[in-house]
Amino acid sequence: MLKKLILILLIFGMFCGAYALIEPYLIETKEITIESSQIPSEFDGKRIVFLTDIHYGPFFSIDRVNSLVNQTNELHPDMILLGGDYVTDNASNLEPVFNSLSKLKAPMGVYGVLGNNDPKNASIQAMQNAGITYIGNGGVWVGNNSSRIRVGGVADMDTDVPNQLPILNGVSPSDFVILVTHKPDYFPEVSKSKVDLALAGHTHGGQITFFGLYAPFVSSKYGQEYISGEKKLGNDTMIISNGIGTVWAPLRFFARPQIVVITLKKT
Repeated sequence: MLKKLILILLIFGMFCGAYALIEPYLIETKEITIESSQIPSEFDGKRIVFLTDIHYGPFFSIDRVNSLVNQTNELHPDMILLGGDYVTDNASNLEPVFNSLSKLKAPMGVYGVLGNNDPKNASIQAMQNAGITYIGNGGVWVGNNSSRIRVGGVADMDTDVPNQLPILNGVSPSDFVILVTHKPDYFPEVSKSKVDLALAGHTHGGQITFFGLYAPFVSSKYGQEYISGEKKLGNDTMIISNGIGTVWAPLRFFARPQIVVITLKKT
Protein backbone atom coordinates (compact mmCIF):
# COMPACT_ATOMS: atom_id res chain seq x y z
CA MET A 1 0.00 0.00 0.00
CA LEU A 2 2.80 2.40 0.92
CA LYS A 3 4.66 1.61 -2.29
CA LYS A 4 1.53 2.34 -4.32
CA LEU A 5 1.06 5.64 -2.52
CA ILE A 6 4.67 6.64 -3.17
CA LEU A 7 4.31 5.66 -6.83
CA ILE A 8 1.13 7.74 -7.14
CA LEU A 9 2.84 10.73 -5.54
CA LEU A 10 5.83 10.39 -7.85
CA ILE A 11 3.61 10.23 -10.93
CA PHE A 12 1.58 13.19 -9.69
CA GLY A 13 4.78 15.17 -9.03
CA MET A 14 6.09 14.38 -12.51
CA PHE A 15 2.79 15.45 -14.04
CA CYS A 16 2.81 18.75 -12.11
CA GLY A 17 6.41 19.41 -13.11
CA ALA A 18 5.68 18.74 -16.78
CA TYR A 19 2.60 20.95 -16.70
CA ALA A 20 4.53 23.79 -15.04
CA LEU A 21 6.88 23.76 -18.03
CA ILE A 22 3.99 23.77 -20.51
CA GLU A 23 1.74 26.40 -18.91
CA PRO A 24 3.96 29.42 -19.82
CA TYR A 25 3.03 28.70 -23.46
CA LEU A 26 -0.72 28.52 -22.78
CA ILE A 27 -1.59 32.19 -23.15
CA GLU A 28 -5.27 32.80 -22.46
CA THR A 29 -7.36 35.69 -23.71
CA LYS A 30 -9.20 37.10 -20.73
CA GLU A 31 -12.30 39.09 -21.73
CA ILE A 32 -13.59 41.74 -19.33
CA THR A 33 -16.40 44.26 -19.83
CA ILE A 34 -16.23 47.60 -18.02
CA GLU A 35 -19.55 49.40 -17.70
CA SER A 36 -19.86 53.10 -16.87
CA SER A 37 -22.17 56.00 -17.59
CA GLN A 38 -19.03 58.12 -18.06
CA ILE A 39 -17.94 56.23 -21.16
CA PRO A 40 -18.72 58.43 -24.19
CA SER A 41 -21.16 56.99 -26.72
CA GLU A 42 -18.43 56.91 -29.38
CA PHE A 43 -16.35 54.63 -27.12
CA ASP A 44 -19.20 52.20 -26.46
CA GLY A 45 -17.98 48.78 -27.60
CA LYS A 46 -14.35 49.82 -28.06
CA ARG A 47 -11.82 47.11 -27.20
CA ILE A 48 -8.62 47.73 -25.29
CA VAL A 49 -5.88 45.09 -25.09
CA PHE A 50 -3.65 45.18 -22.02
CA LEU A 51 -0.26 43.42 -22.22
CA THR A 52 2.30 43.35 -19.43
CA ASP A 53 5.38 41.54 -18.11
CA ILE A 54 6.71 40.07 -21.34
CA HIS A 55 10.21 39.63 -19.87
CA TYR A 56 11.90 39.02 -23.20
CA GLY A 57 15.15 37.17 -22.55
CA PRO A 58 16.37 33.67 -21.73
CA PHE A 59 12.89 32.38 -20.86
CA PHE A 60 10.94 34.19 -23.59
CA SER A 61 12.32 34.18 -27.11
CA ILE A 62 11.84 36.78 -29.84
CA ASP A 63 9.78 34.22 -31.78
CA ARG A 64 7.36 34.13 -28.87
CA VAL A 65 7.27 37.94 -28.76
CA ASN A 66 6.46 37.98 -32.49
CA SER A 67 3.75 35.39 -31.92
CA LEU A 68 2.31 37.52 -29.11
CA VAL A 69 2.22 40.55 -31.39
CA ASN A 70 0.42 38.56 -34.11
CA GLN A 71 -2.03 37.12 -31.59
CA THR A 72 -2.77 40.61 -30.27
CA ASN A 73 -3.26 42.13 -33.72
CA GLU A 74 -5.66 39.34 -34.63
CA LEU A 75 -7.92 40.58 -31.82
CA HIS A 76 -8.32 43.87 -33.73
CA PRO A 77 -8.02 46.11 -30.66
CA ASP A 78 -8.97 49.77 -30.83
CA MET A 79 -6.25 50.63 -28.31
CA ILE A 80 -3.30 48.78 -26.74
CA LEU A 81 -1.90 49.50 -23.29
CA LEU A 82 1.42 48.09 -22.05
CA GLY A 83 2.22 47.58 -18.38
CA GLY A 84 6.01 47.33 -18.31
CA ASP A 85 8.74 44.74 -17.69
CA TYR A 86 9.43 44.24 -21.37
CA VAL A 87 12.85 42.83 -20.41
CA THR A 88 14.52 41.64 -17.23
CA ASP A 89 17.14 44.32 -16.52
CA ASN A 90 19.18 43.66 -19.68
CA ALA A 91 19.29 46.84 -21.81
CA SER A 92 20.68 44.92 -24.81
CA ASN A 93 17.32 43.13 -25.08
CA LEU A 94 15.37 46.36 -25.54
CA GLU A 95 16.01 46.87 -29.25
CA PRO A 96 14.79 43.44 -30.41
CA VAL A 97 11.72 43.37 -28.18
CA PHE A 98 10.61 46.86 -29.21
CA ASN A 99 11.34 46.13 -32.86
CA SER A 100 8.72 43.43 -32.50
CA LEU A 101 6.31 45.52 -30.40
CA SER A 102 6.49 48.28 -33.02
CA LYS A 103 4.29 46.02 -35.17
CA LEU A 104 1.37 46.25 -32.74
CA LYS A 105 -1.62 47.83 -34.48
CA ALA A 106 -4.44 49.83 -32.90
CA PRO A 107 -6.20 52.82 -34.51
CA MET A 108 -6.44 54.69 -31.20
CA GLY A 109 -2.76 54.15 -30.40
CA VAL A 110 -0.35 52.08 -28.33
CA TYR A 111 0.65 53.46 -24.91
CA GLY A 112 2.86 52.13 -22.16
CA VAL A 113 4.61 52.54 -18.83
CA LEU A 114 7.78 50.96 -17.45
CA GLY A 115 8.19 48.22 -14.89
CA ASN A 116 10.77 47.69 -12.18
CA ASN A 117 12.94 45.55 -14.51
CA ASP A 118 13.10 48.06 -17.38
CA PRO A 119 16.29 50.19 -17.65
CA LYS A 120 14.59 53.58 -17.50
CA ASN A 121 16.14 55.96 -20.05
CA ALA A 122 17.02 53.29 -22.59
CA SER A 123 13.54 51.79 -22.33
CA ILE A 124 11.79 55.10 -22.89
CA GLN A 125 13.95 55.77 -25.95
CA ALA A 126 13.33 52.29 -27.34
CA MET A 127 9.60 52.69 -26.74
CA GLN A 128 9.51 56.02 -28.54
CA ASN A 129 11.57 54.63 -31.44
CA ALA A 130 8.94 51.90 -31.76
CA GLY A 131 6.15 54.45 -32.11
CA ILE A 132 4.73 53.66 -28.67
CA THR A 133 3.65 56.60 -26.53
CA TYR A 134 5.28 56.61 -23.10
CA ILE A 135 2.71 57.65 -20.46
CA GLY A 136 4.73 57.26 -17.26
CA ASN A 137 3.65 60.14 -14.97
CA GLY A 138 1.68 61.59 -17.85
CA GLY A 139 -1.53 61.30 -19.78
CA VAL A 140 -3.12 61.83 -23.16
CA TRP A 141 -6.63 62.53 -24.35
CA VAL A 142 -7.83 59.88 -26.77
CA GLY A 143 -10.61 60.97 -29.09
CA ASN A 144 -11.75 64.51 -29.77
CA ASN A 145 -13.03 67.34 -27.62
CA SER A 146 -16.66 66.28 -27.92
CA SER A 147 -15.94 62.60 -27.23
CA ARG A 148 -12.76 61.61 -25.47
CA ILE A 149 -11.30 59.59 -22.61
CA ARG A 150 -8.17 60.21 -20.57
CA VAL A 151 -5.43 57.57 -20.65
CA GLY A 152 -2.41 57.89 -18.37
CA GLY A 153 0.13 56.01 -16.35
CA VAL A 154 2.54 56.32 -13.47
CA ALA A 155 6.19 55.46 -13.01
CA ASP A 156 7.12 52.31 -11.14
CA MET A 157 6.73 52.91 -7.42
CA ASP A 158 9.91 51.05 -6.37
CA THR A 159 12.41 52.30 -8.95
CA ASP A 160 10.98 55.77 -9.57
CA VAL A 161 8.49 58.25 -8.10
CA PRO A 162 4.92 57.79 -9.37
CA ASN A 163 2.90 60.96 -9.87
CA GLN A 164 -0.71 60.83 -11.02
CA LEU A 165 -1.29 64.60 -10.91
CA PRO A 166 -0.26 65.20 -14.56
CA ILE A 167 -2.80 62.56 -15.60
CA LEU A 168 -5.60 64.25 -13.71
CA ASN A 169 -4.80 67.77 -14.91
CA GLY A 170 -7.88 69.12 -16.66
CA VAL A 171 -9.95 66.05 -15.83
CA SER A 172 -13.53 66.53 -14.62
CA PRO A 173 -15.59 64.02 -12.61
CA SER A 174 -17.61 63.28 -15.76
CA ASP A 175 -14.54 62.15 -17.74
CA PHE A 176 -13.68 58.47 -18.08
CA VAL A 177 -10.08 57.94 -16.94
CA ILE A 178 -7.82 54.89 -17.30
CA LEU A 179 -4.56 54.69 -15.32
CA VAL A 180 -1.80 52.13 -15.95
CA THR A 181 0.51 51.22 -13.08
CA HIS A 182 3.03 48.40 -13.22
CA LYS A 183 2.48 47.43 -9.60
CA PRO A 184 -1.02 46.87 -8.21
CA ASP A 185 0.17 48.13 -4.81
CA TYR A 186 -0.31 51.66 -6.15
CA PHE A 187 -4.08 51.18 -6.33
CA PRO A 188 -4.84 52.58 -2.85
CA GLU A 189 -3.08 55.81 -3.89
CA VAL A 190 -5.17 56.25 -7.04
CA SER A 191 -7.61 59.18 -7.02
CA LYS A 192 -11.02 57.65 -6.32
CA SER A 193 -12.85 60.75 -7.50
CA LYS A 194 -11.29 60.91 -10.97
CA VAL A 195 -9.84 57.53 -12.01
CA ASP A 196 -12.37 54.95 -13.19
CA LEU A 197 -10.16 52.03 -14.21
CA ALA A 198 -6.65 51.03 -13.17
CA LEU A 199 -4.59 48.36 -14.94
CA ALA A 200 -1.63 46.56 -13.36
CA GLY A 201 0.65 43.57 -13.72
CA HIS A 202 3.91 42.67 -11.93
CA THR A 203 2.58 39.77 -9.85
CA HIS A 204 2.45 37.21 -12.70
CA GLY A 205 -0.65 35.91 -10.94
CA GLY A 206 1.72 34.41 -8.39
CA GLN A 207 3.44 32.47 -11.23
CA ILE A 208 3.71 29.32 -9.12
CA THR A 209 0.52 28.79 -7.13
CA PHE A 210 -1.12 26.04 -5.15
CA PHE A 211 -3.64 25.10 -7.83
CA GLY A 212 -4.71 28.73 -8.15
CA LEU A 213 -5.83 28.88 -4.52
CA TYR A 214 -2.72 30.32 -2.90
CA ALA A 215 0.48 31.96 -4.15
CA PRO A 216 3.44 31.31 -1.84
CA PHE A 217 5.75 33.72 -3.71
CA VAL A 218 3.95 37.03 -3.34
CA SER A 219 5.33 40.17 -4.99
CA SER A 220 2.83 42.49 -3.31
CA LYS A 221 2.86 43.95 0.17
CA TYR A 222 -0.86 43.24 0.30
CA GLY A 223 -0.28 39.50 0.17
CA GLN A 224 -2.88 37.48 -1.71
CA GLU A 225 -5.26 40.43 -2.13
CA TYR A 226 -3.62 41.91 -5.24
CA ILE A 227 -2.39 38.79 -7.02
CA SER A 228 -4.75 38.62 -9.99
CA GLY A 229 -8.18 39.52 -11.33
CA GLU A 230 -10.61 42.39 -10.77
CA LYS A 231 -10.47 44.39 -7.54
CA LYS A 232 -12.82 47.07 -6.27
CA LEU A 233 -11.95 49.98 -4.00
CA GLY A 234 -14.72 52.53 -3.64
CA ASN A 235 -16.04 53.30 -7.11
CA ASP A 236 -12.77 52.26 -8.76
CA THR A 237 -11.91 49.02 -10.49
CA MET A 238 -8.42 47.58 -10.90
CA ILE A 239 -7.62 44.74 -13.29
CA ILE A 240 -4.46 42.79 -12.44
CA SER A 241 -3.12 40.72 -15.31
CA ASN A 242 -1.08 37.55 -14.85
CA GLY A 243 1.23 38.97 -17.52
CA ILE A 244 2.97 37.08 -20.28
CA GLY A 245 6.49 36.00 -19.33
CA THR A 246 8.21 34.57 -16.27
CA VAL A 247 11.08 35.39 -13.91
CA TRP A 248 13.54 33.19 -12.01
CA ALA A 249 12.44 30.07 -13.88
CA PRO A 250 10.42 29.30 -17.05
CA LEU A 251 7.60 27.88 -14.96
CA ARG A 252 3.97 28.66 -14.23
CA PHE A 253 1.51 26.62 -12.24
CA PHE A 254 -2.19 27.54 -12.28
CA ALA A 255 -1.33 31.13 -13.18
CA ARG A 256 -1.70 31.11 -16.94
CA PRO A 257 -0.22 33.98 -18.94
CA GLN A 258 -2.86 36.43 -20.12
CA ILE A 259 -3.80 38.84 -22.84
CA VAL A 260 -6.47 40.99 -21.21
CA VAL A 261 -9.17 42.35 -23.52
CA ILE A 262 -11.35 45.10 -22.05
CA THR A 263 -14.59 46.06 -23.75
CA LEU A 264 -16.01 49.46 -22.80
CA LYS A 265 -19.78 49.59 -22.37
CA LYS A 266 -21.75 52.77 -21.84
CA THR A 267 -24.64 52.48 -19.39
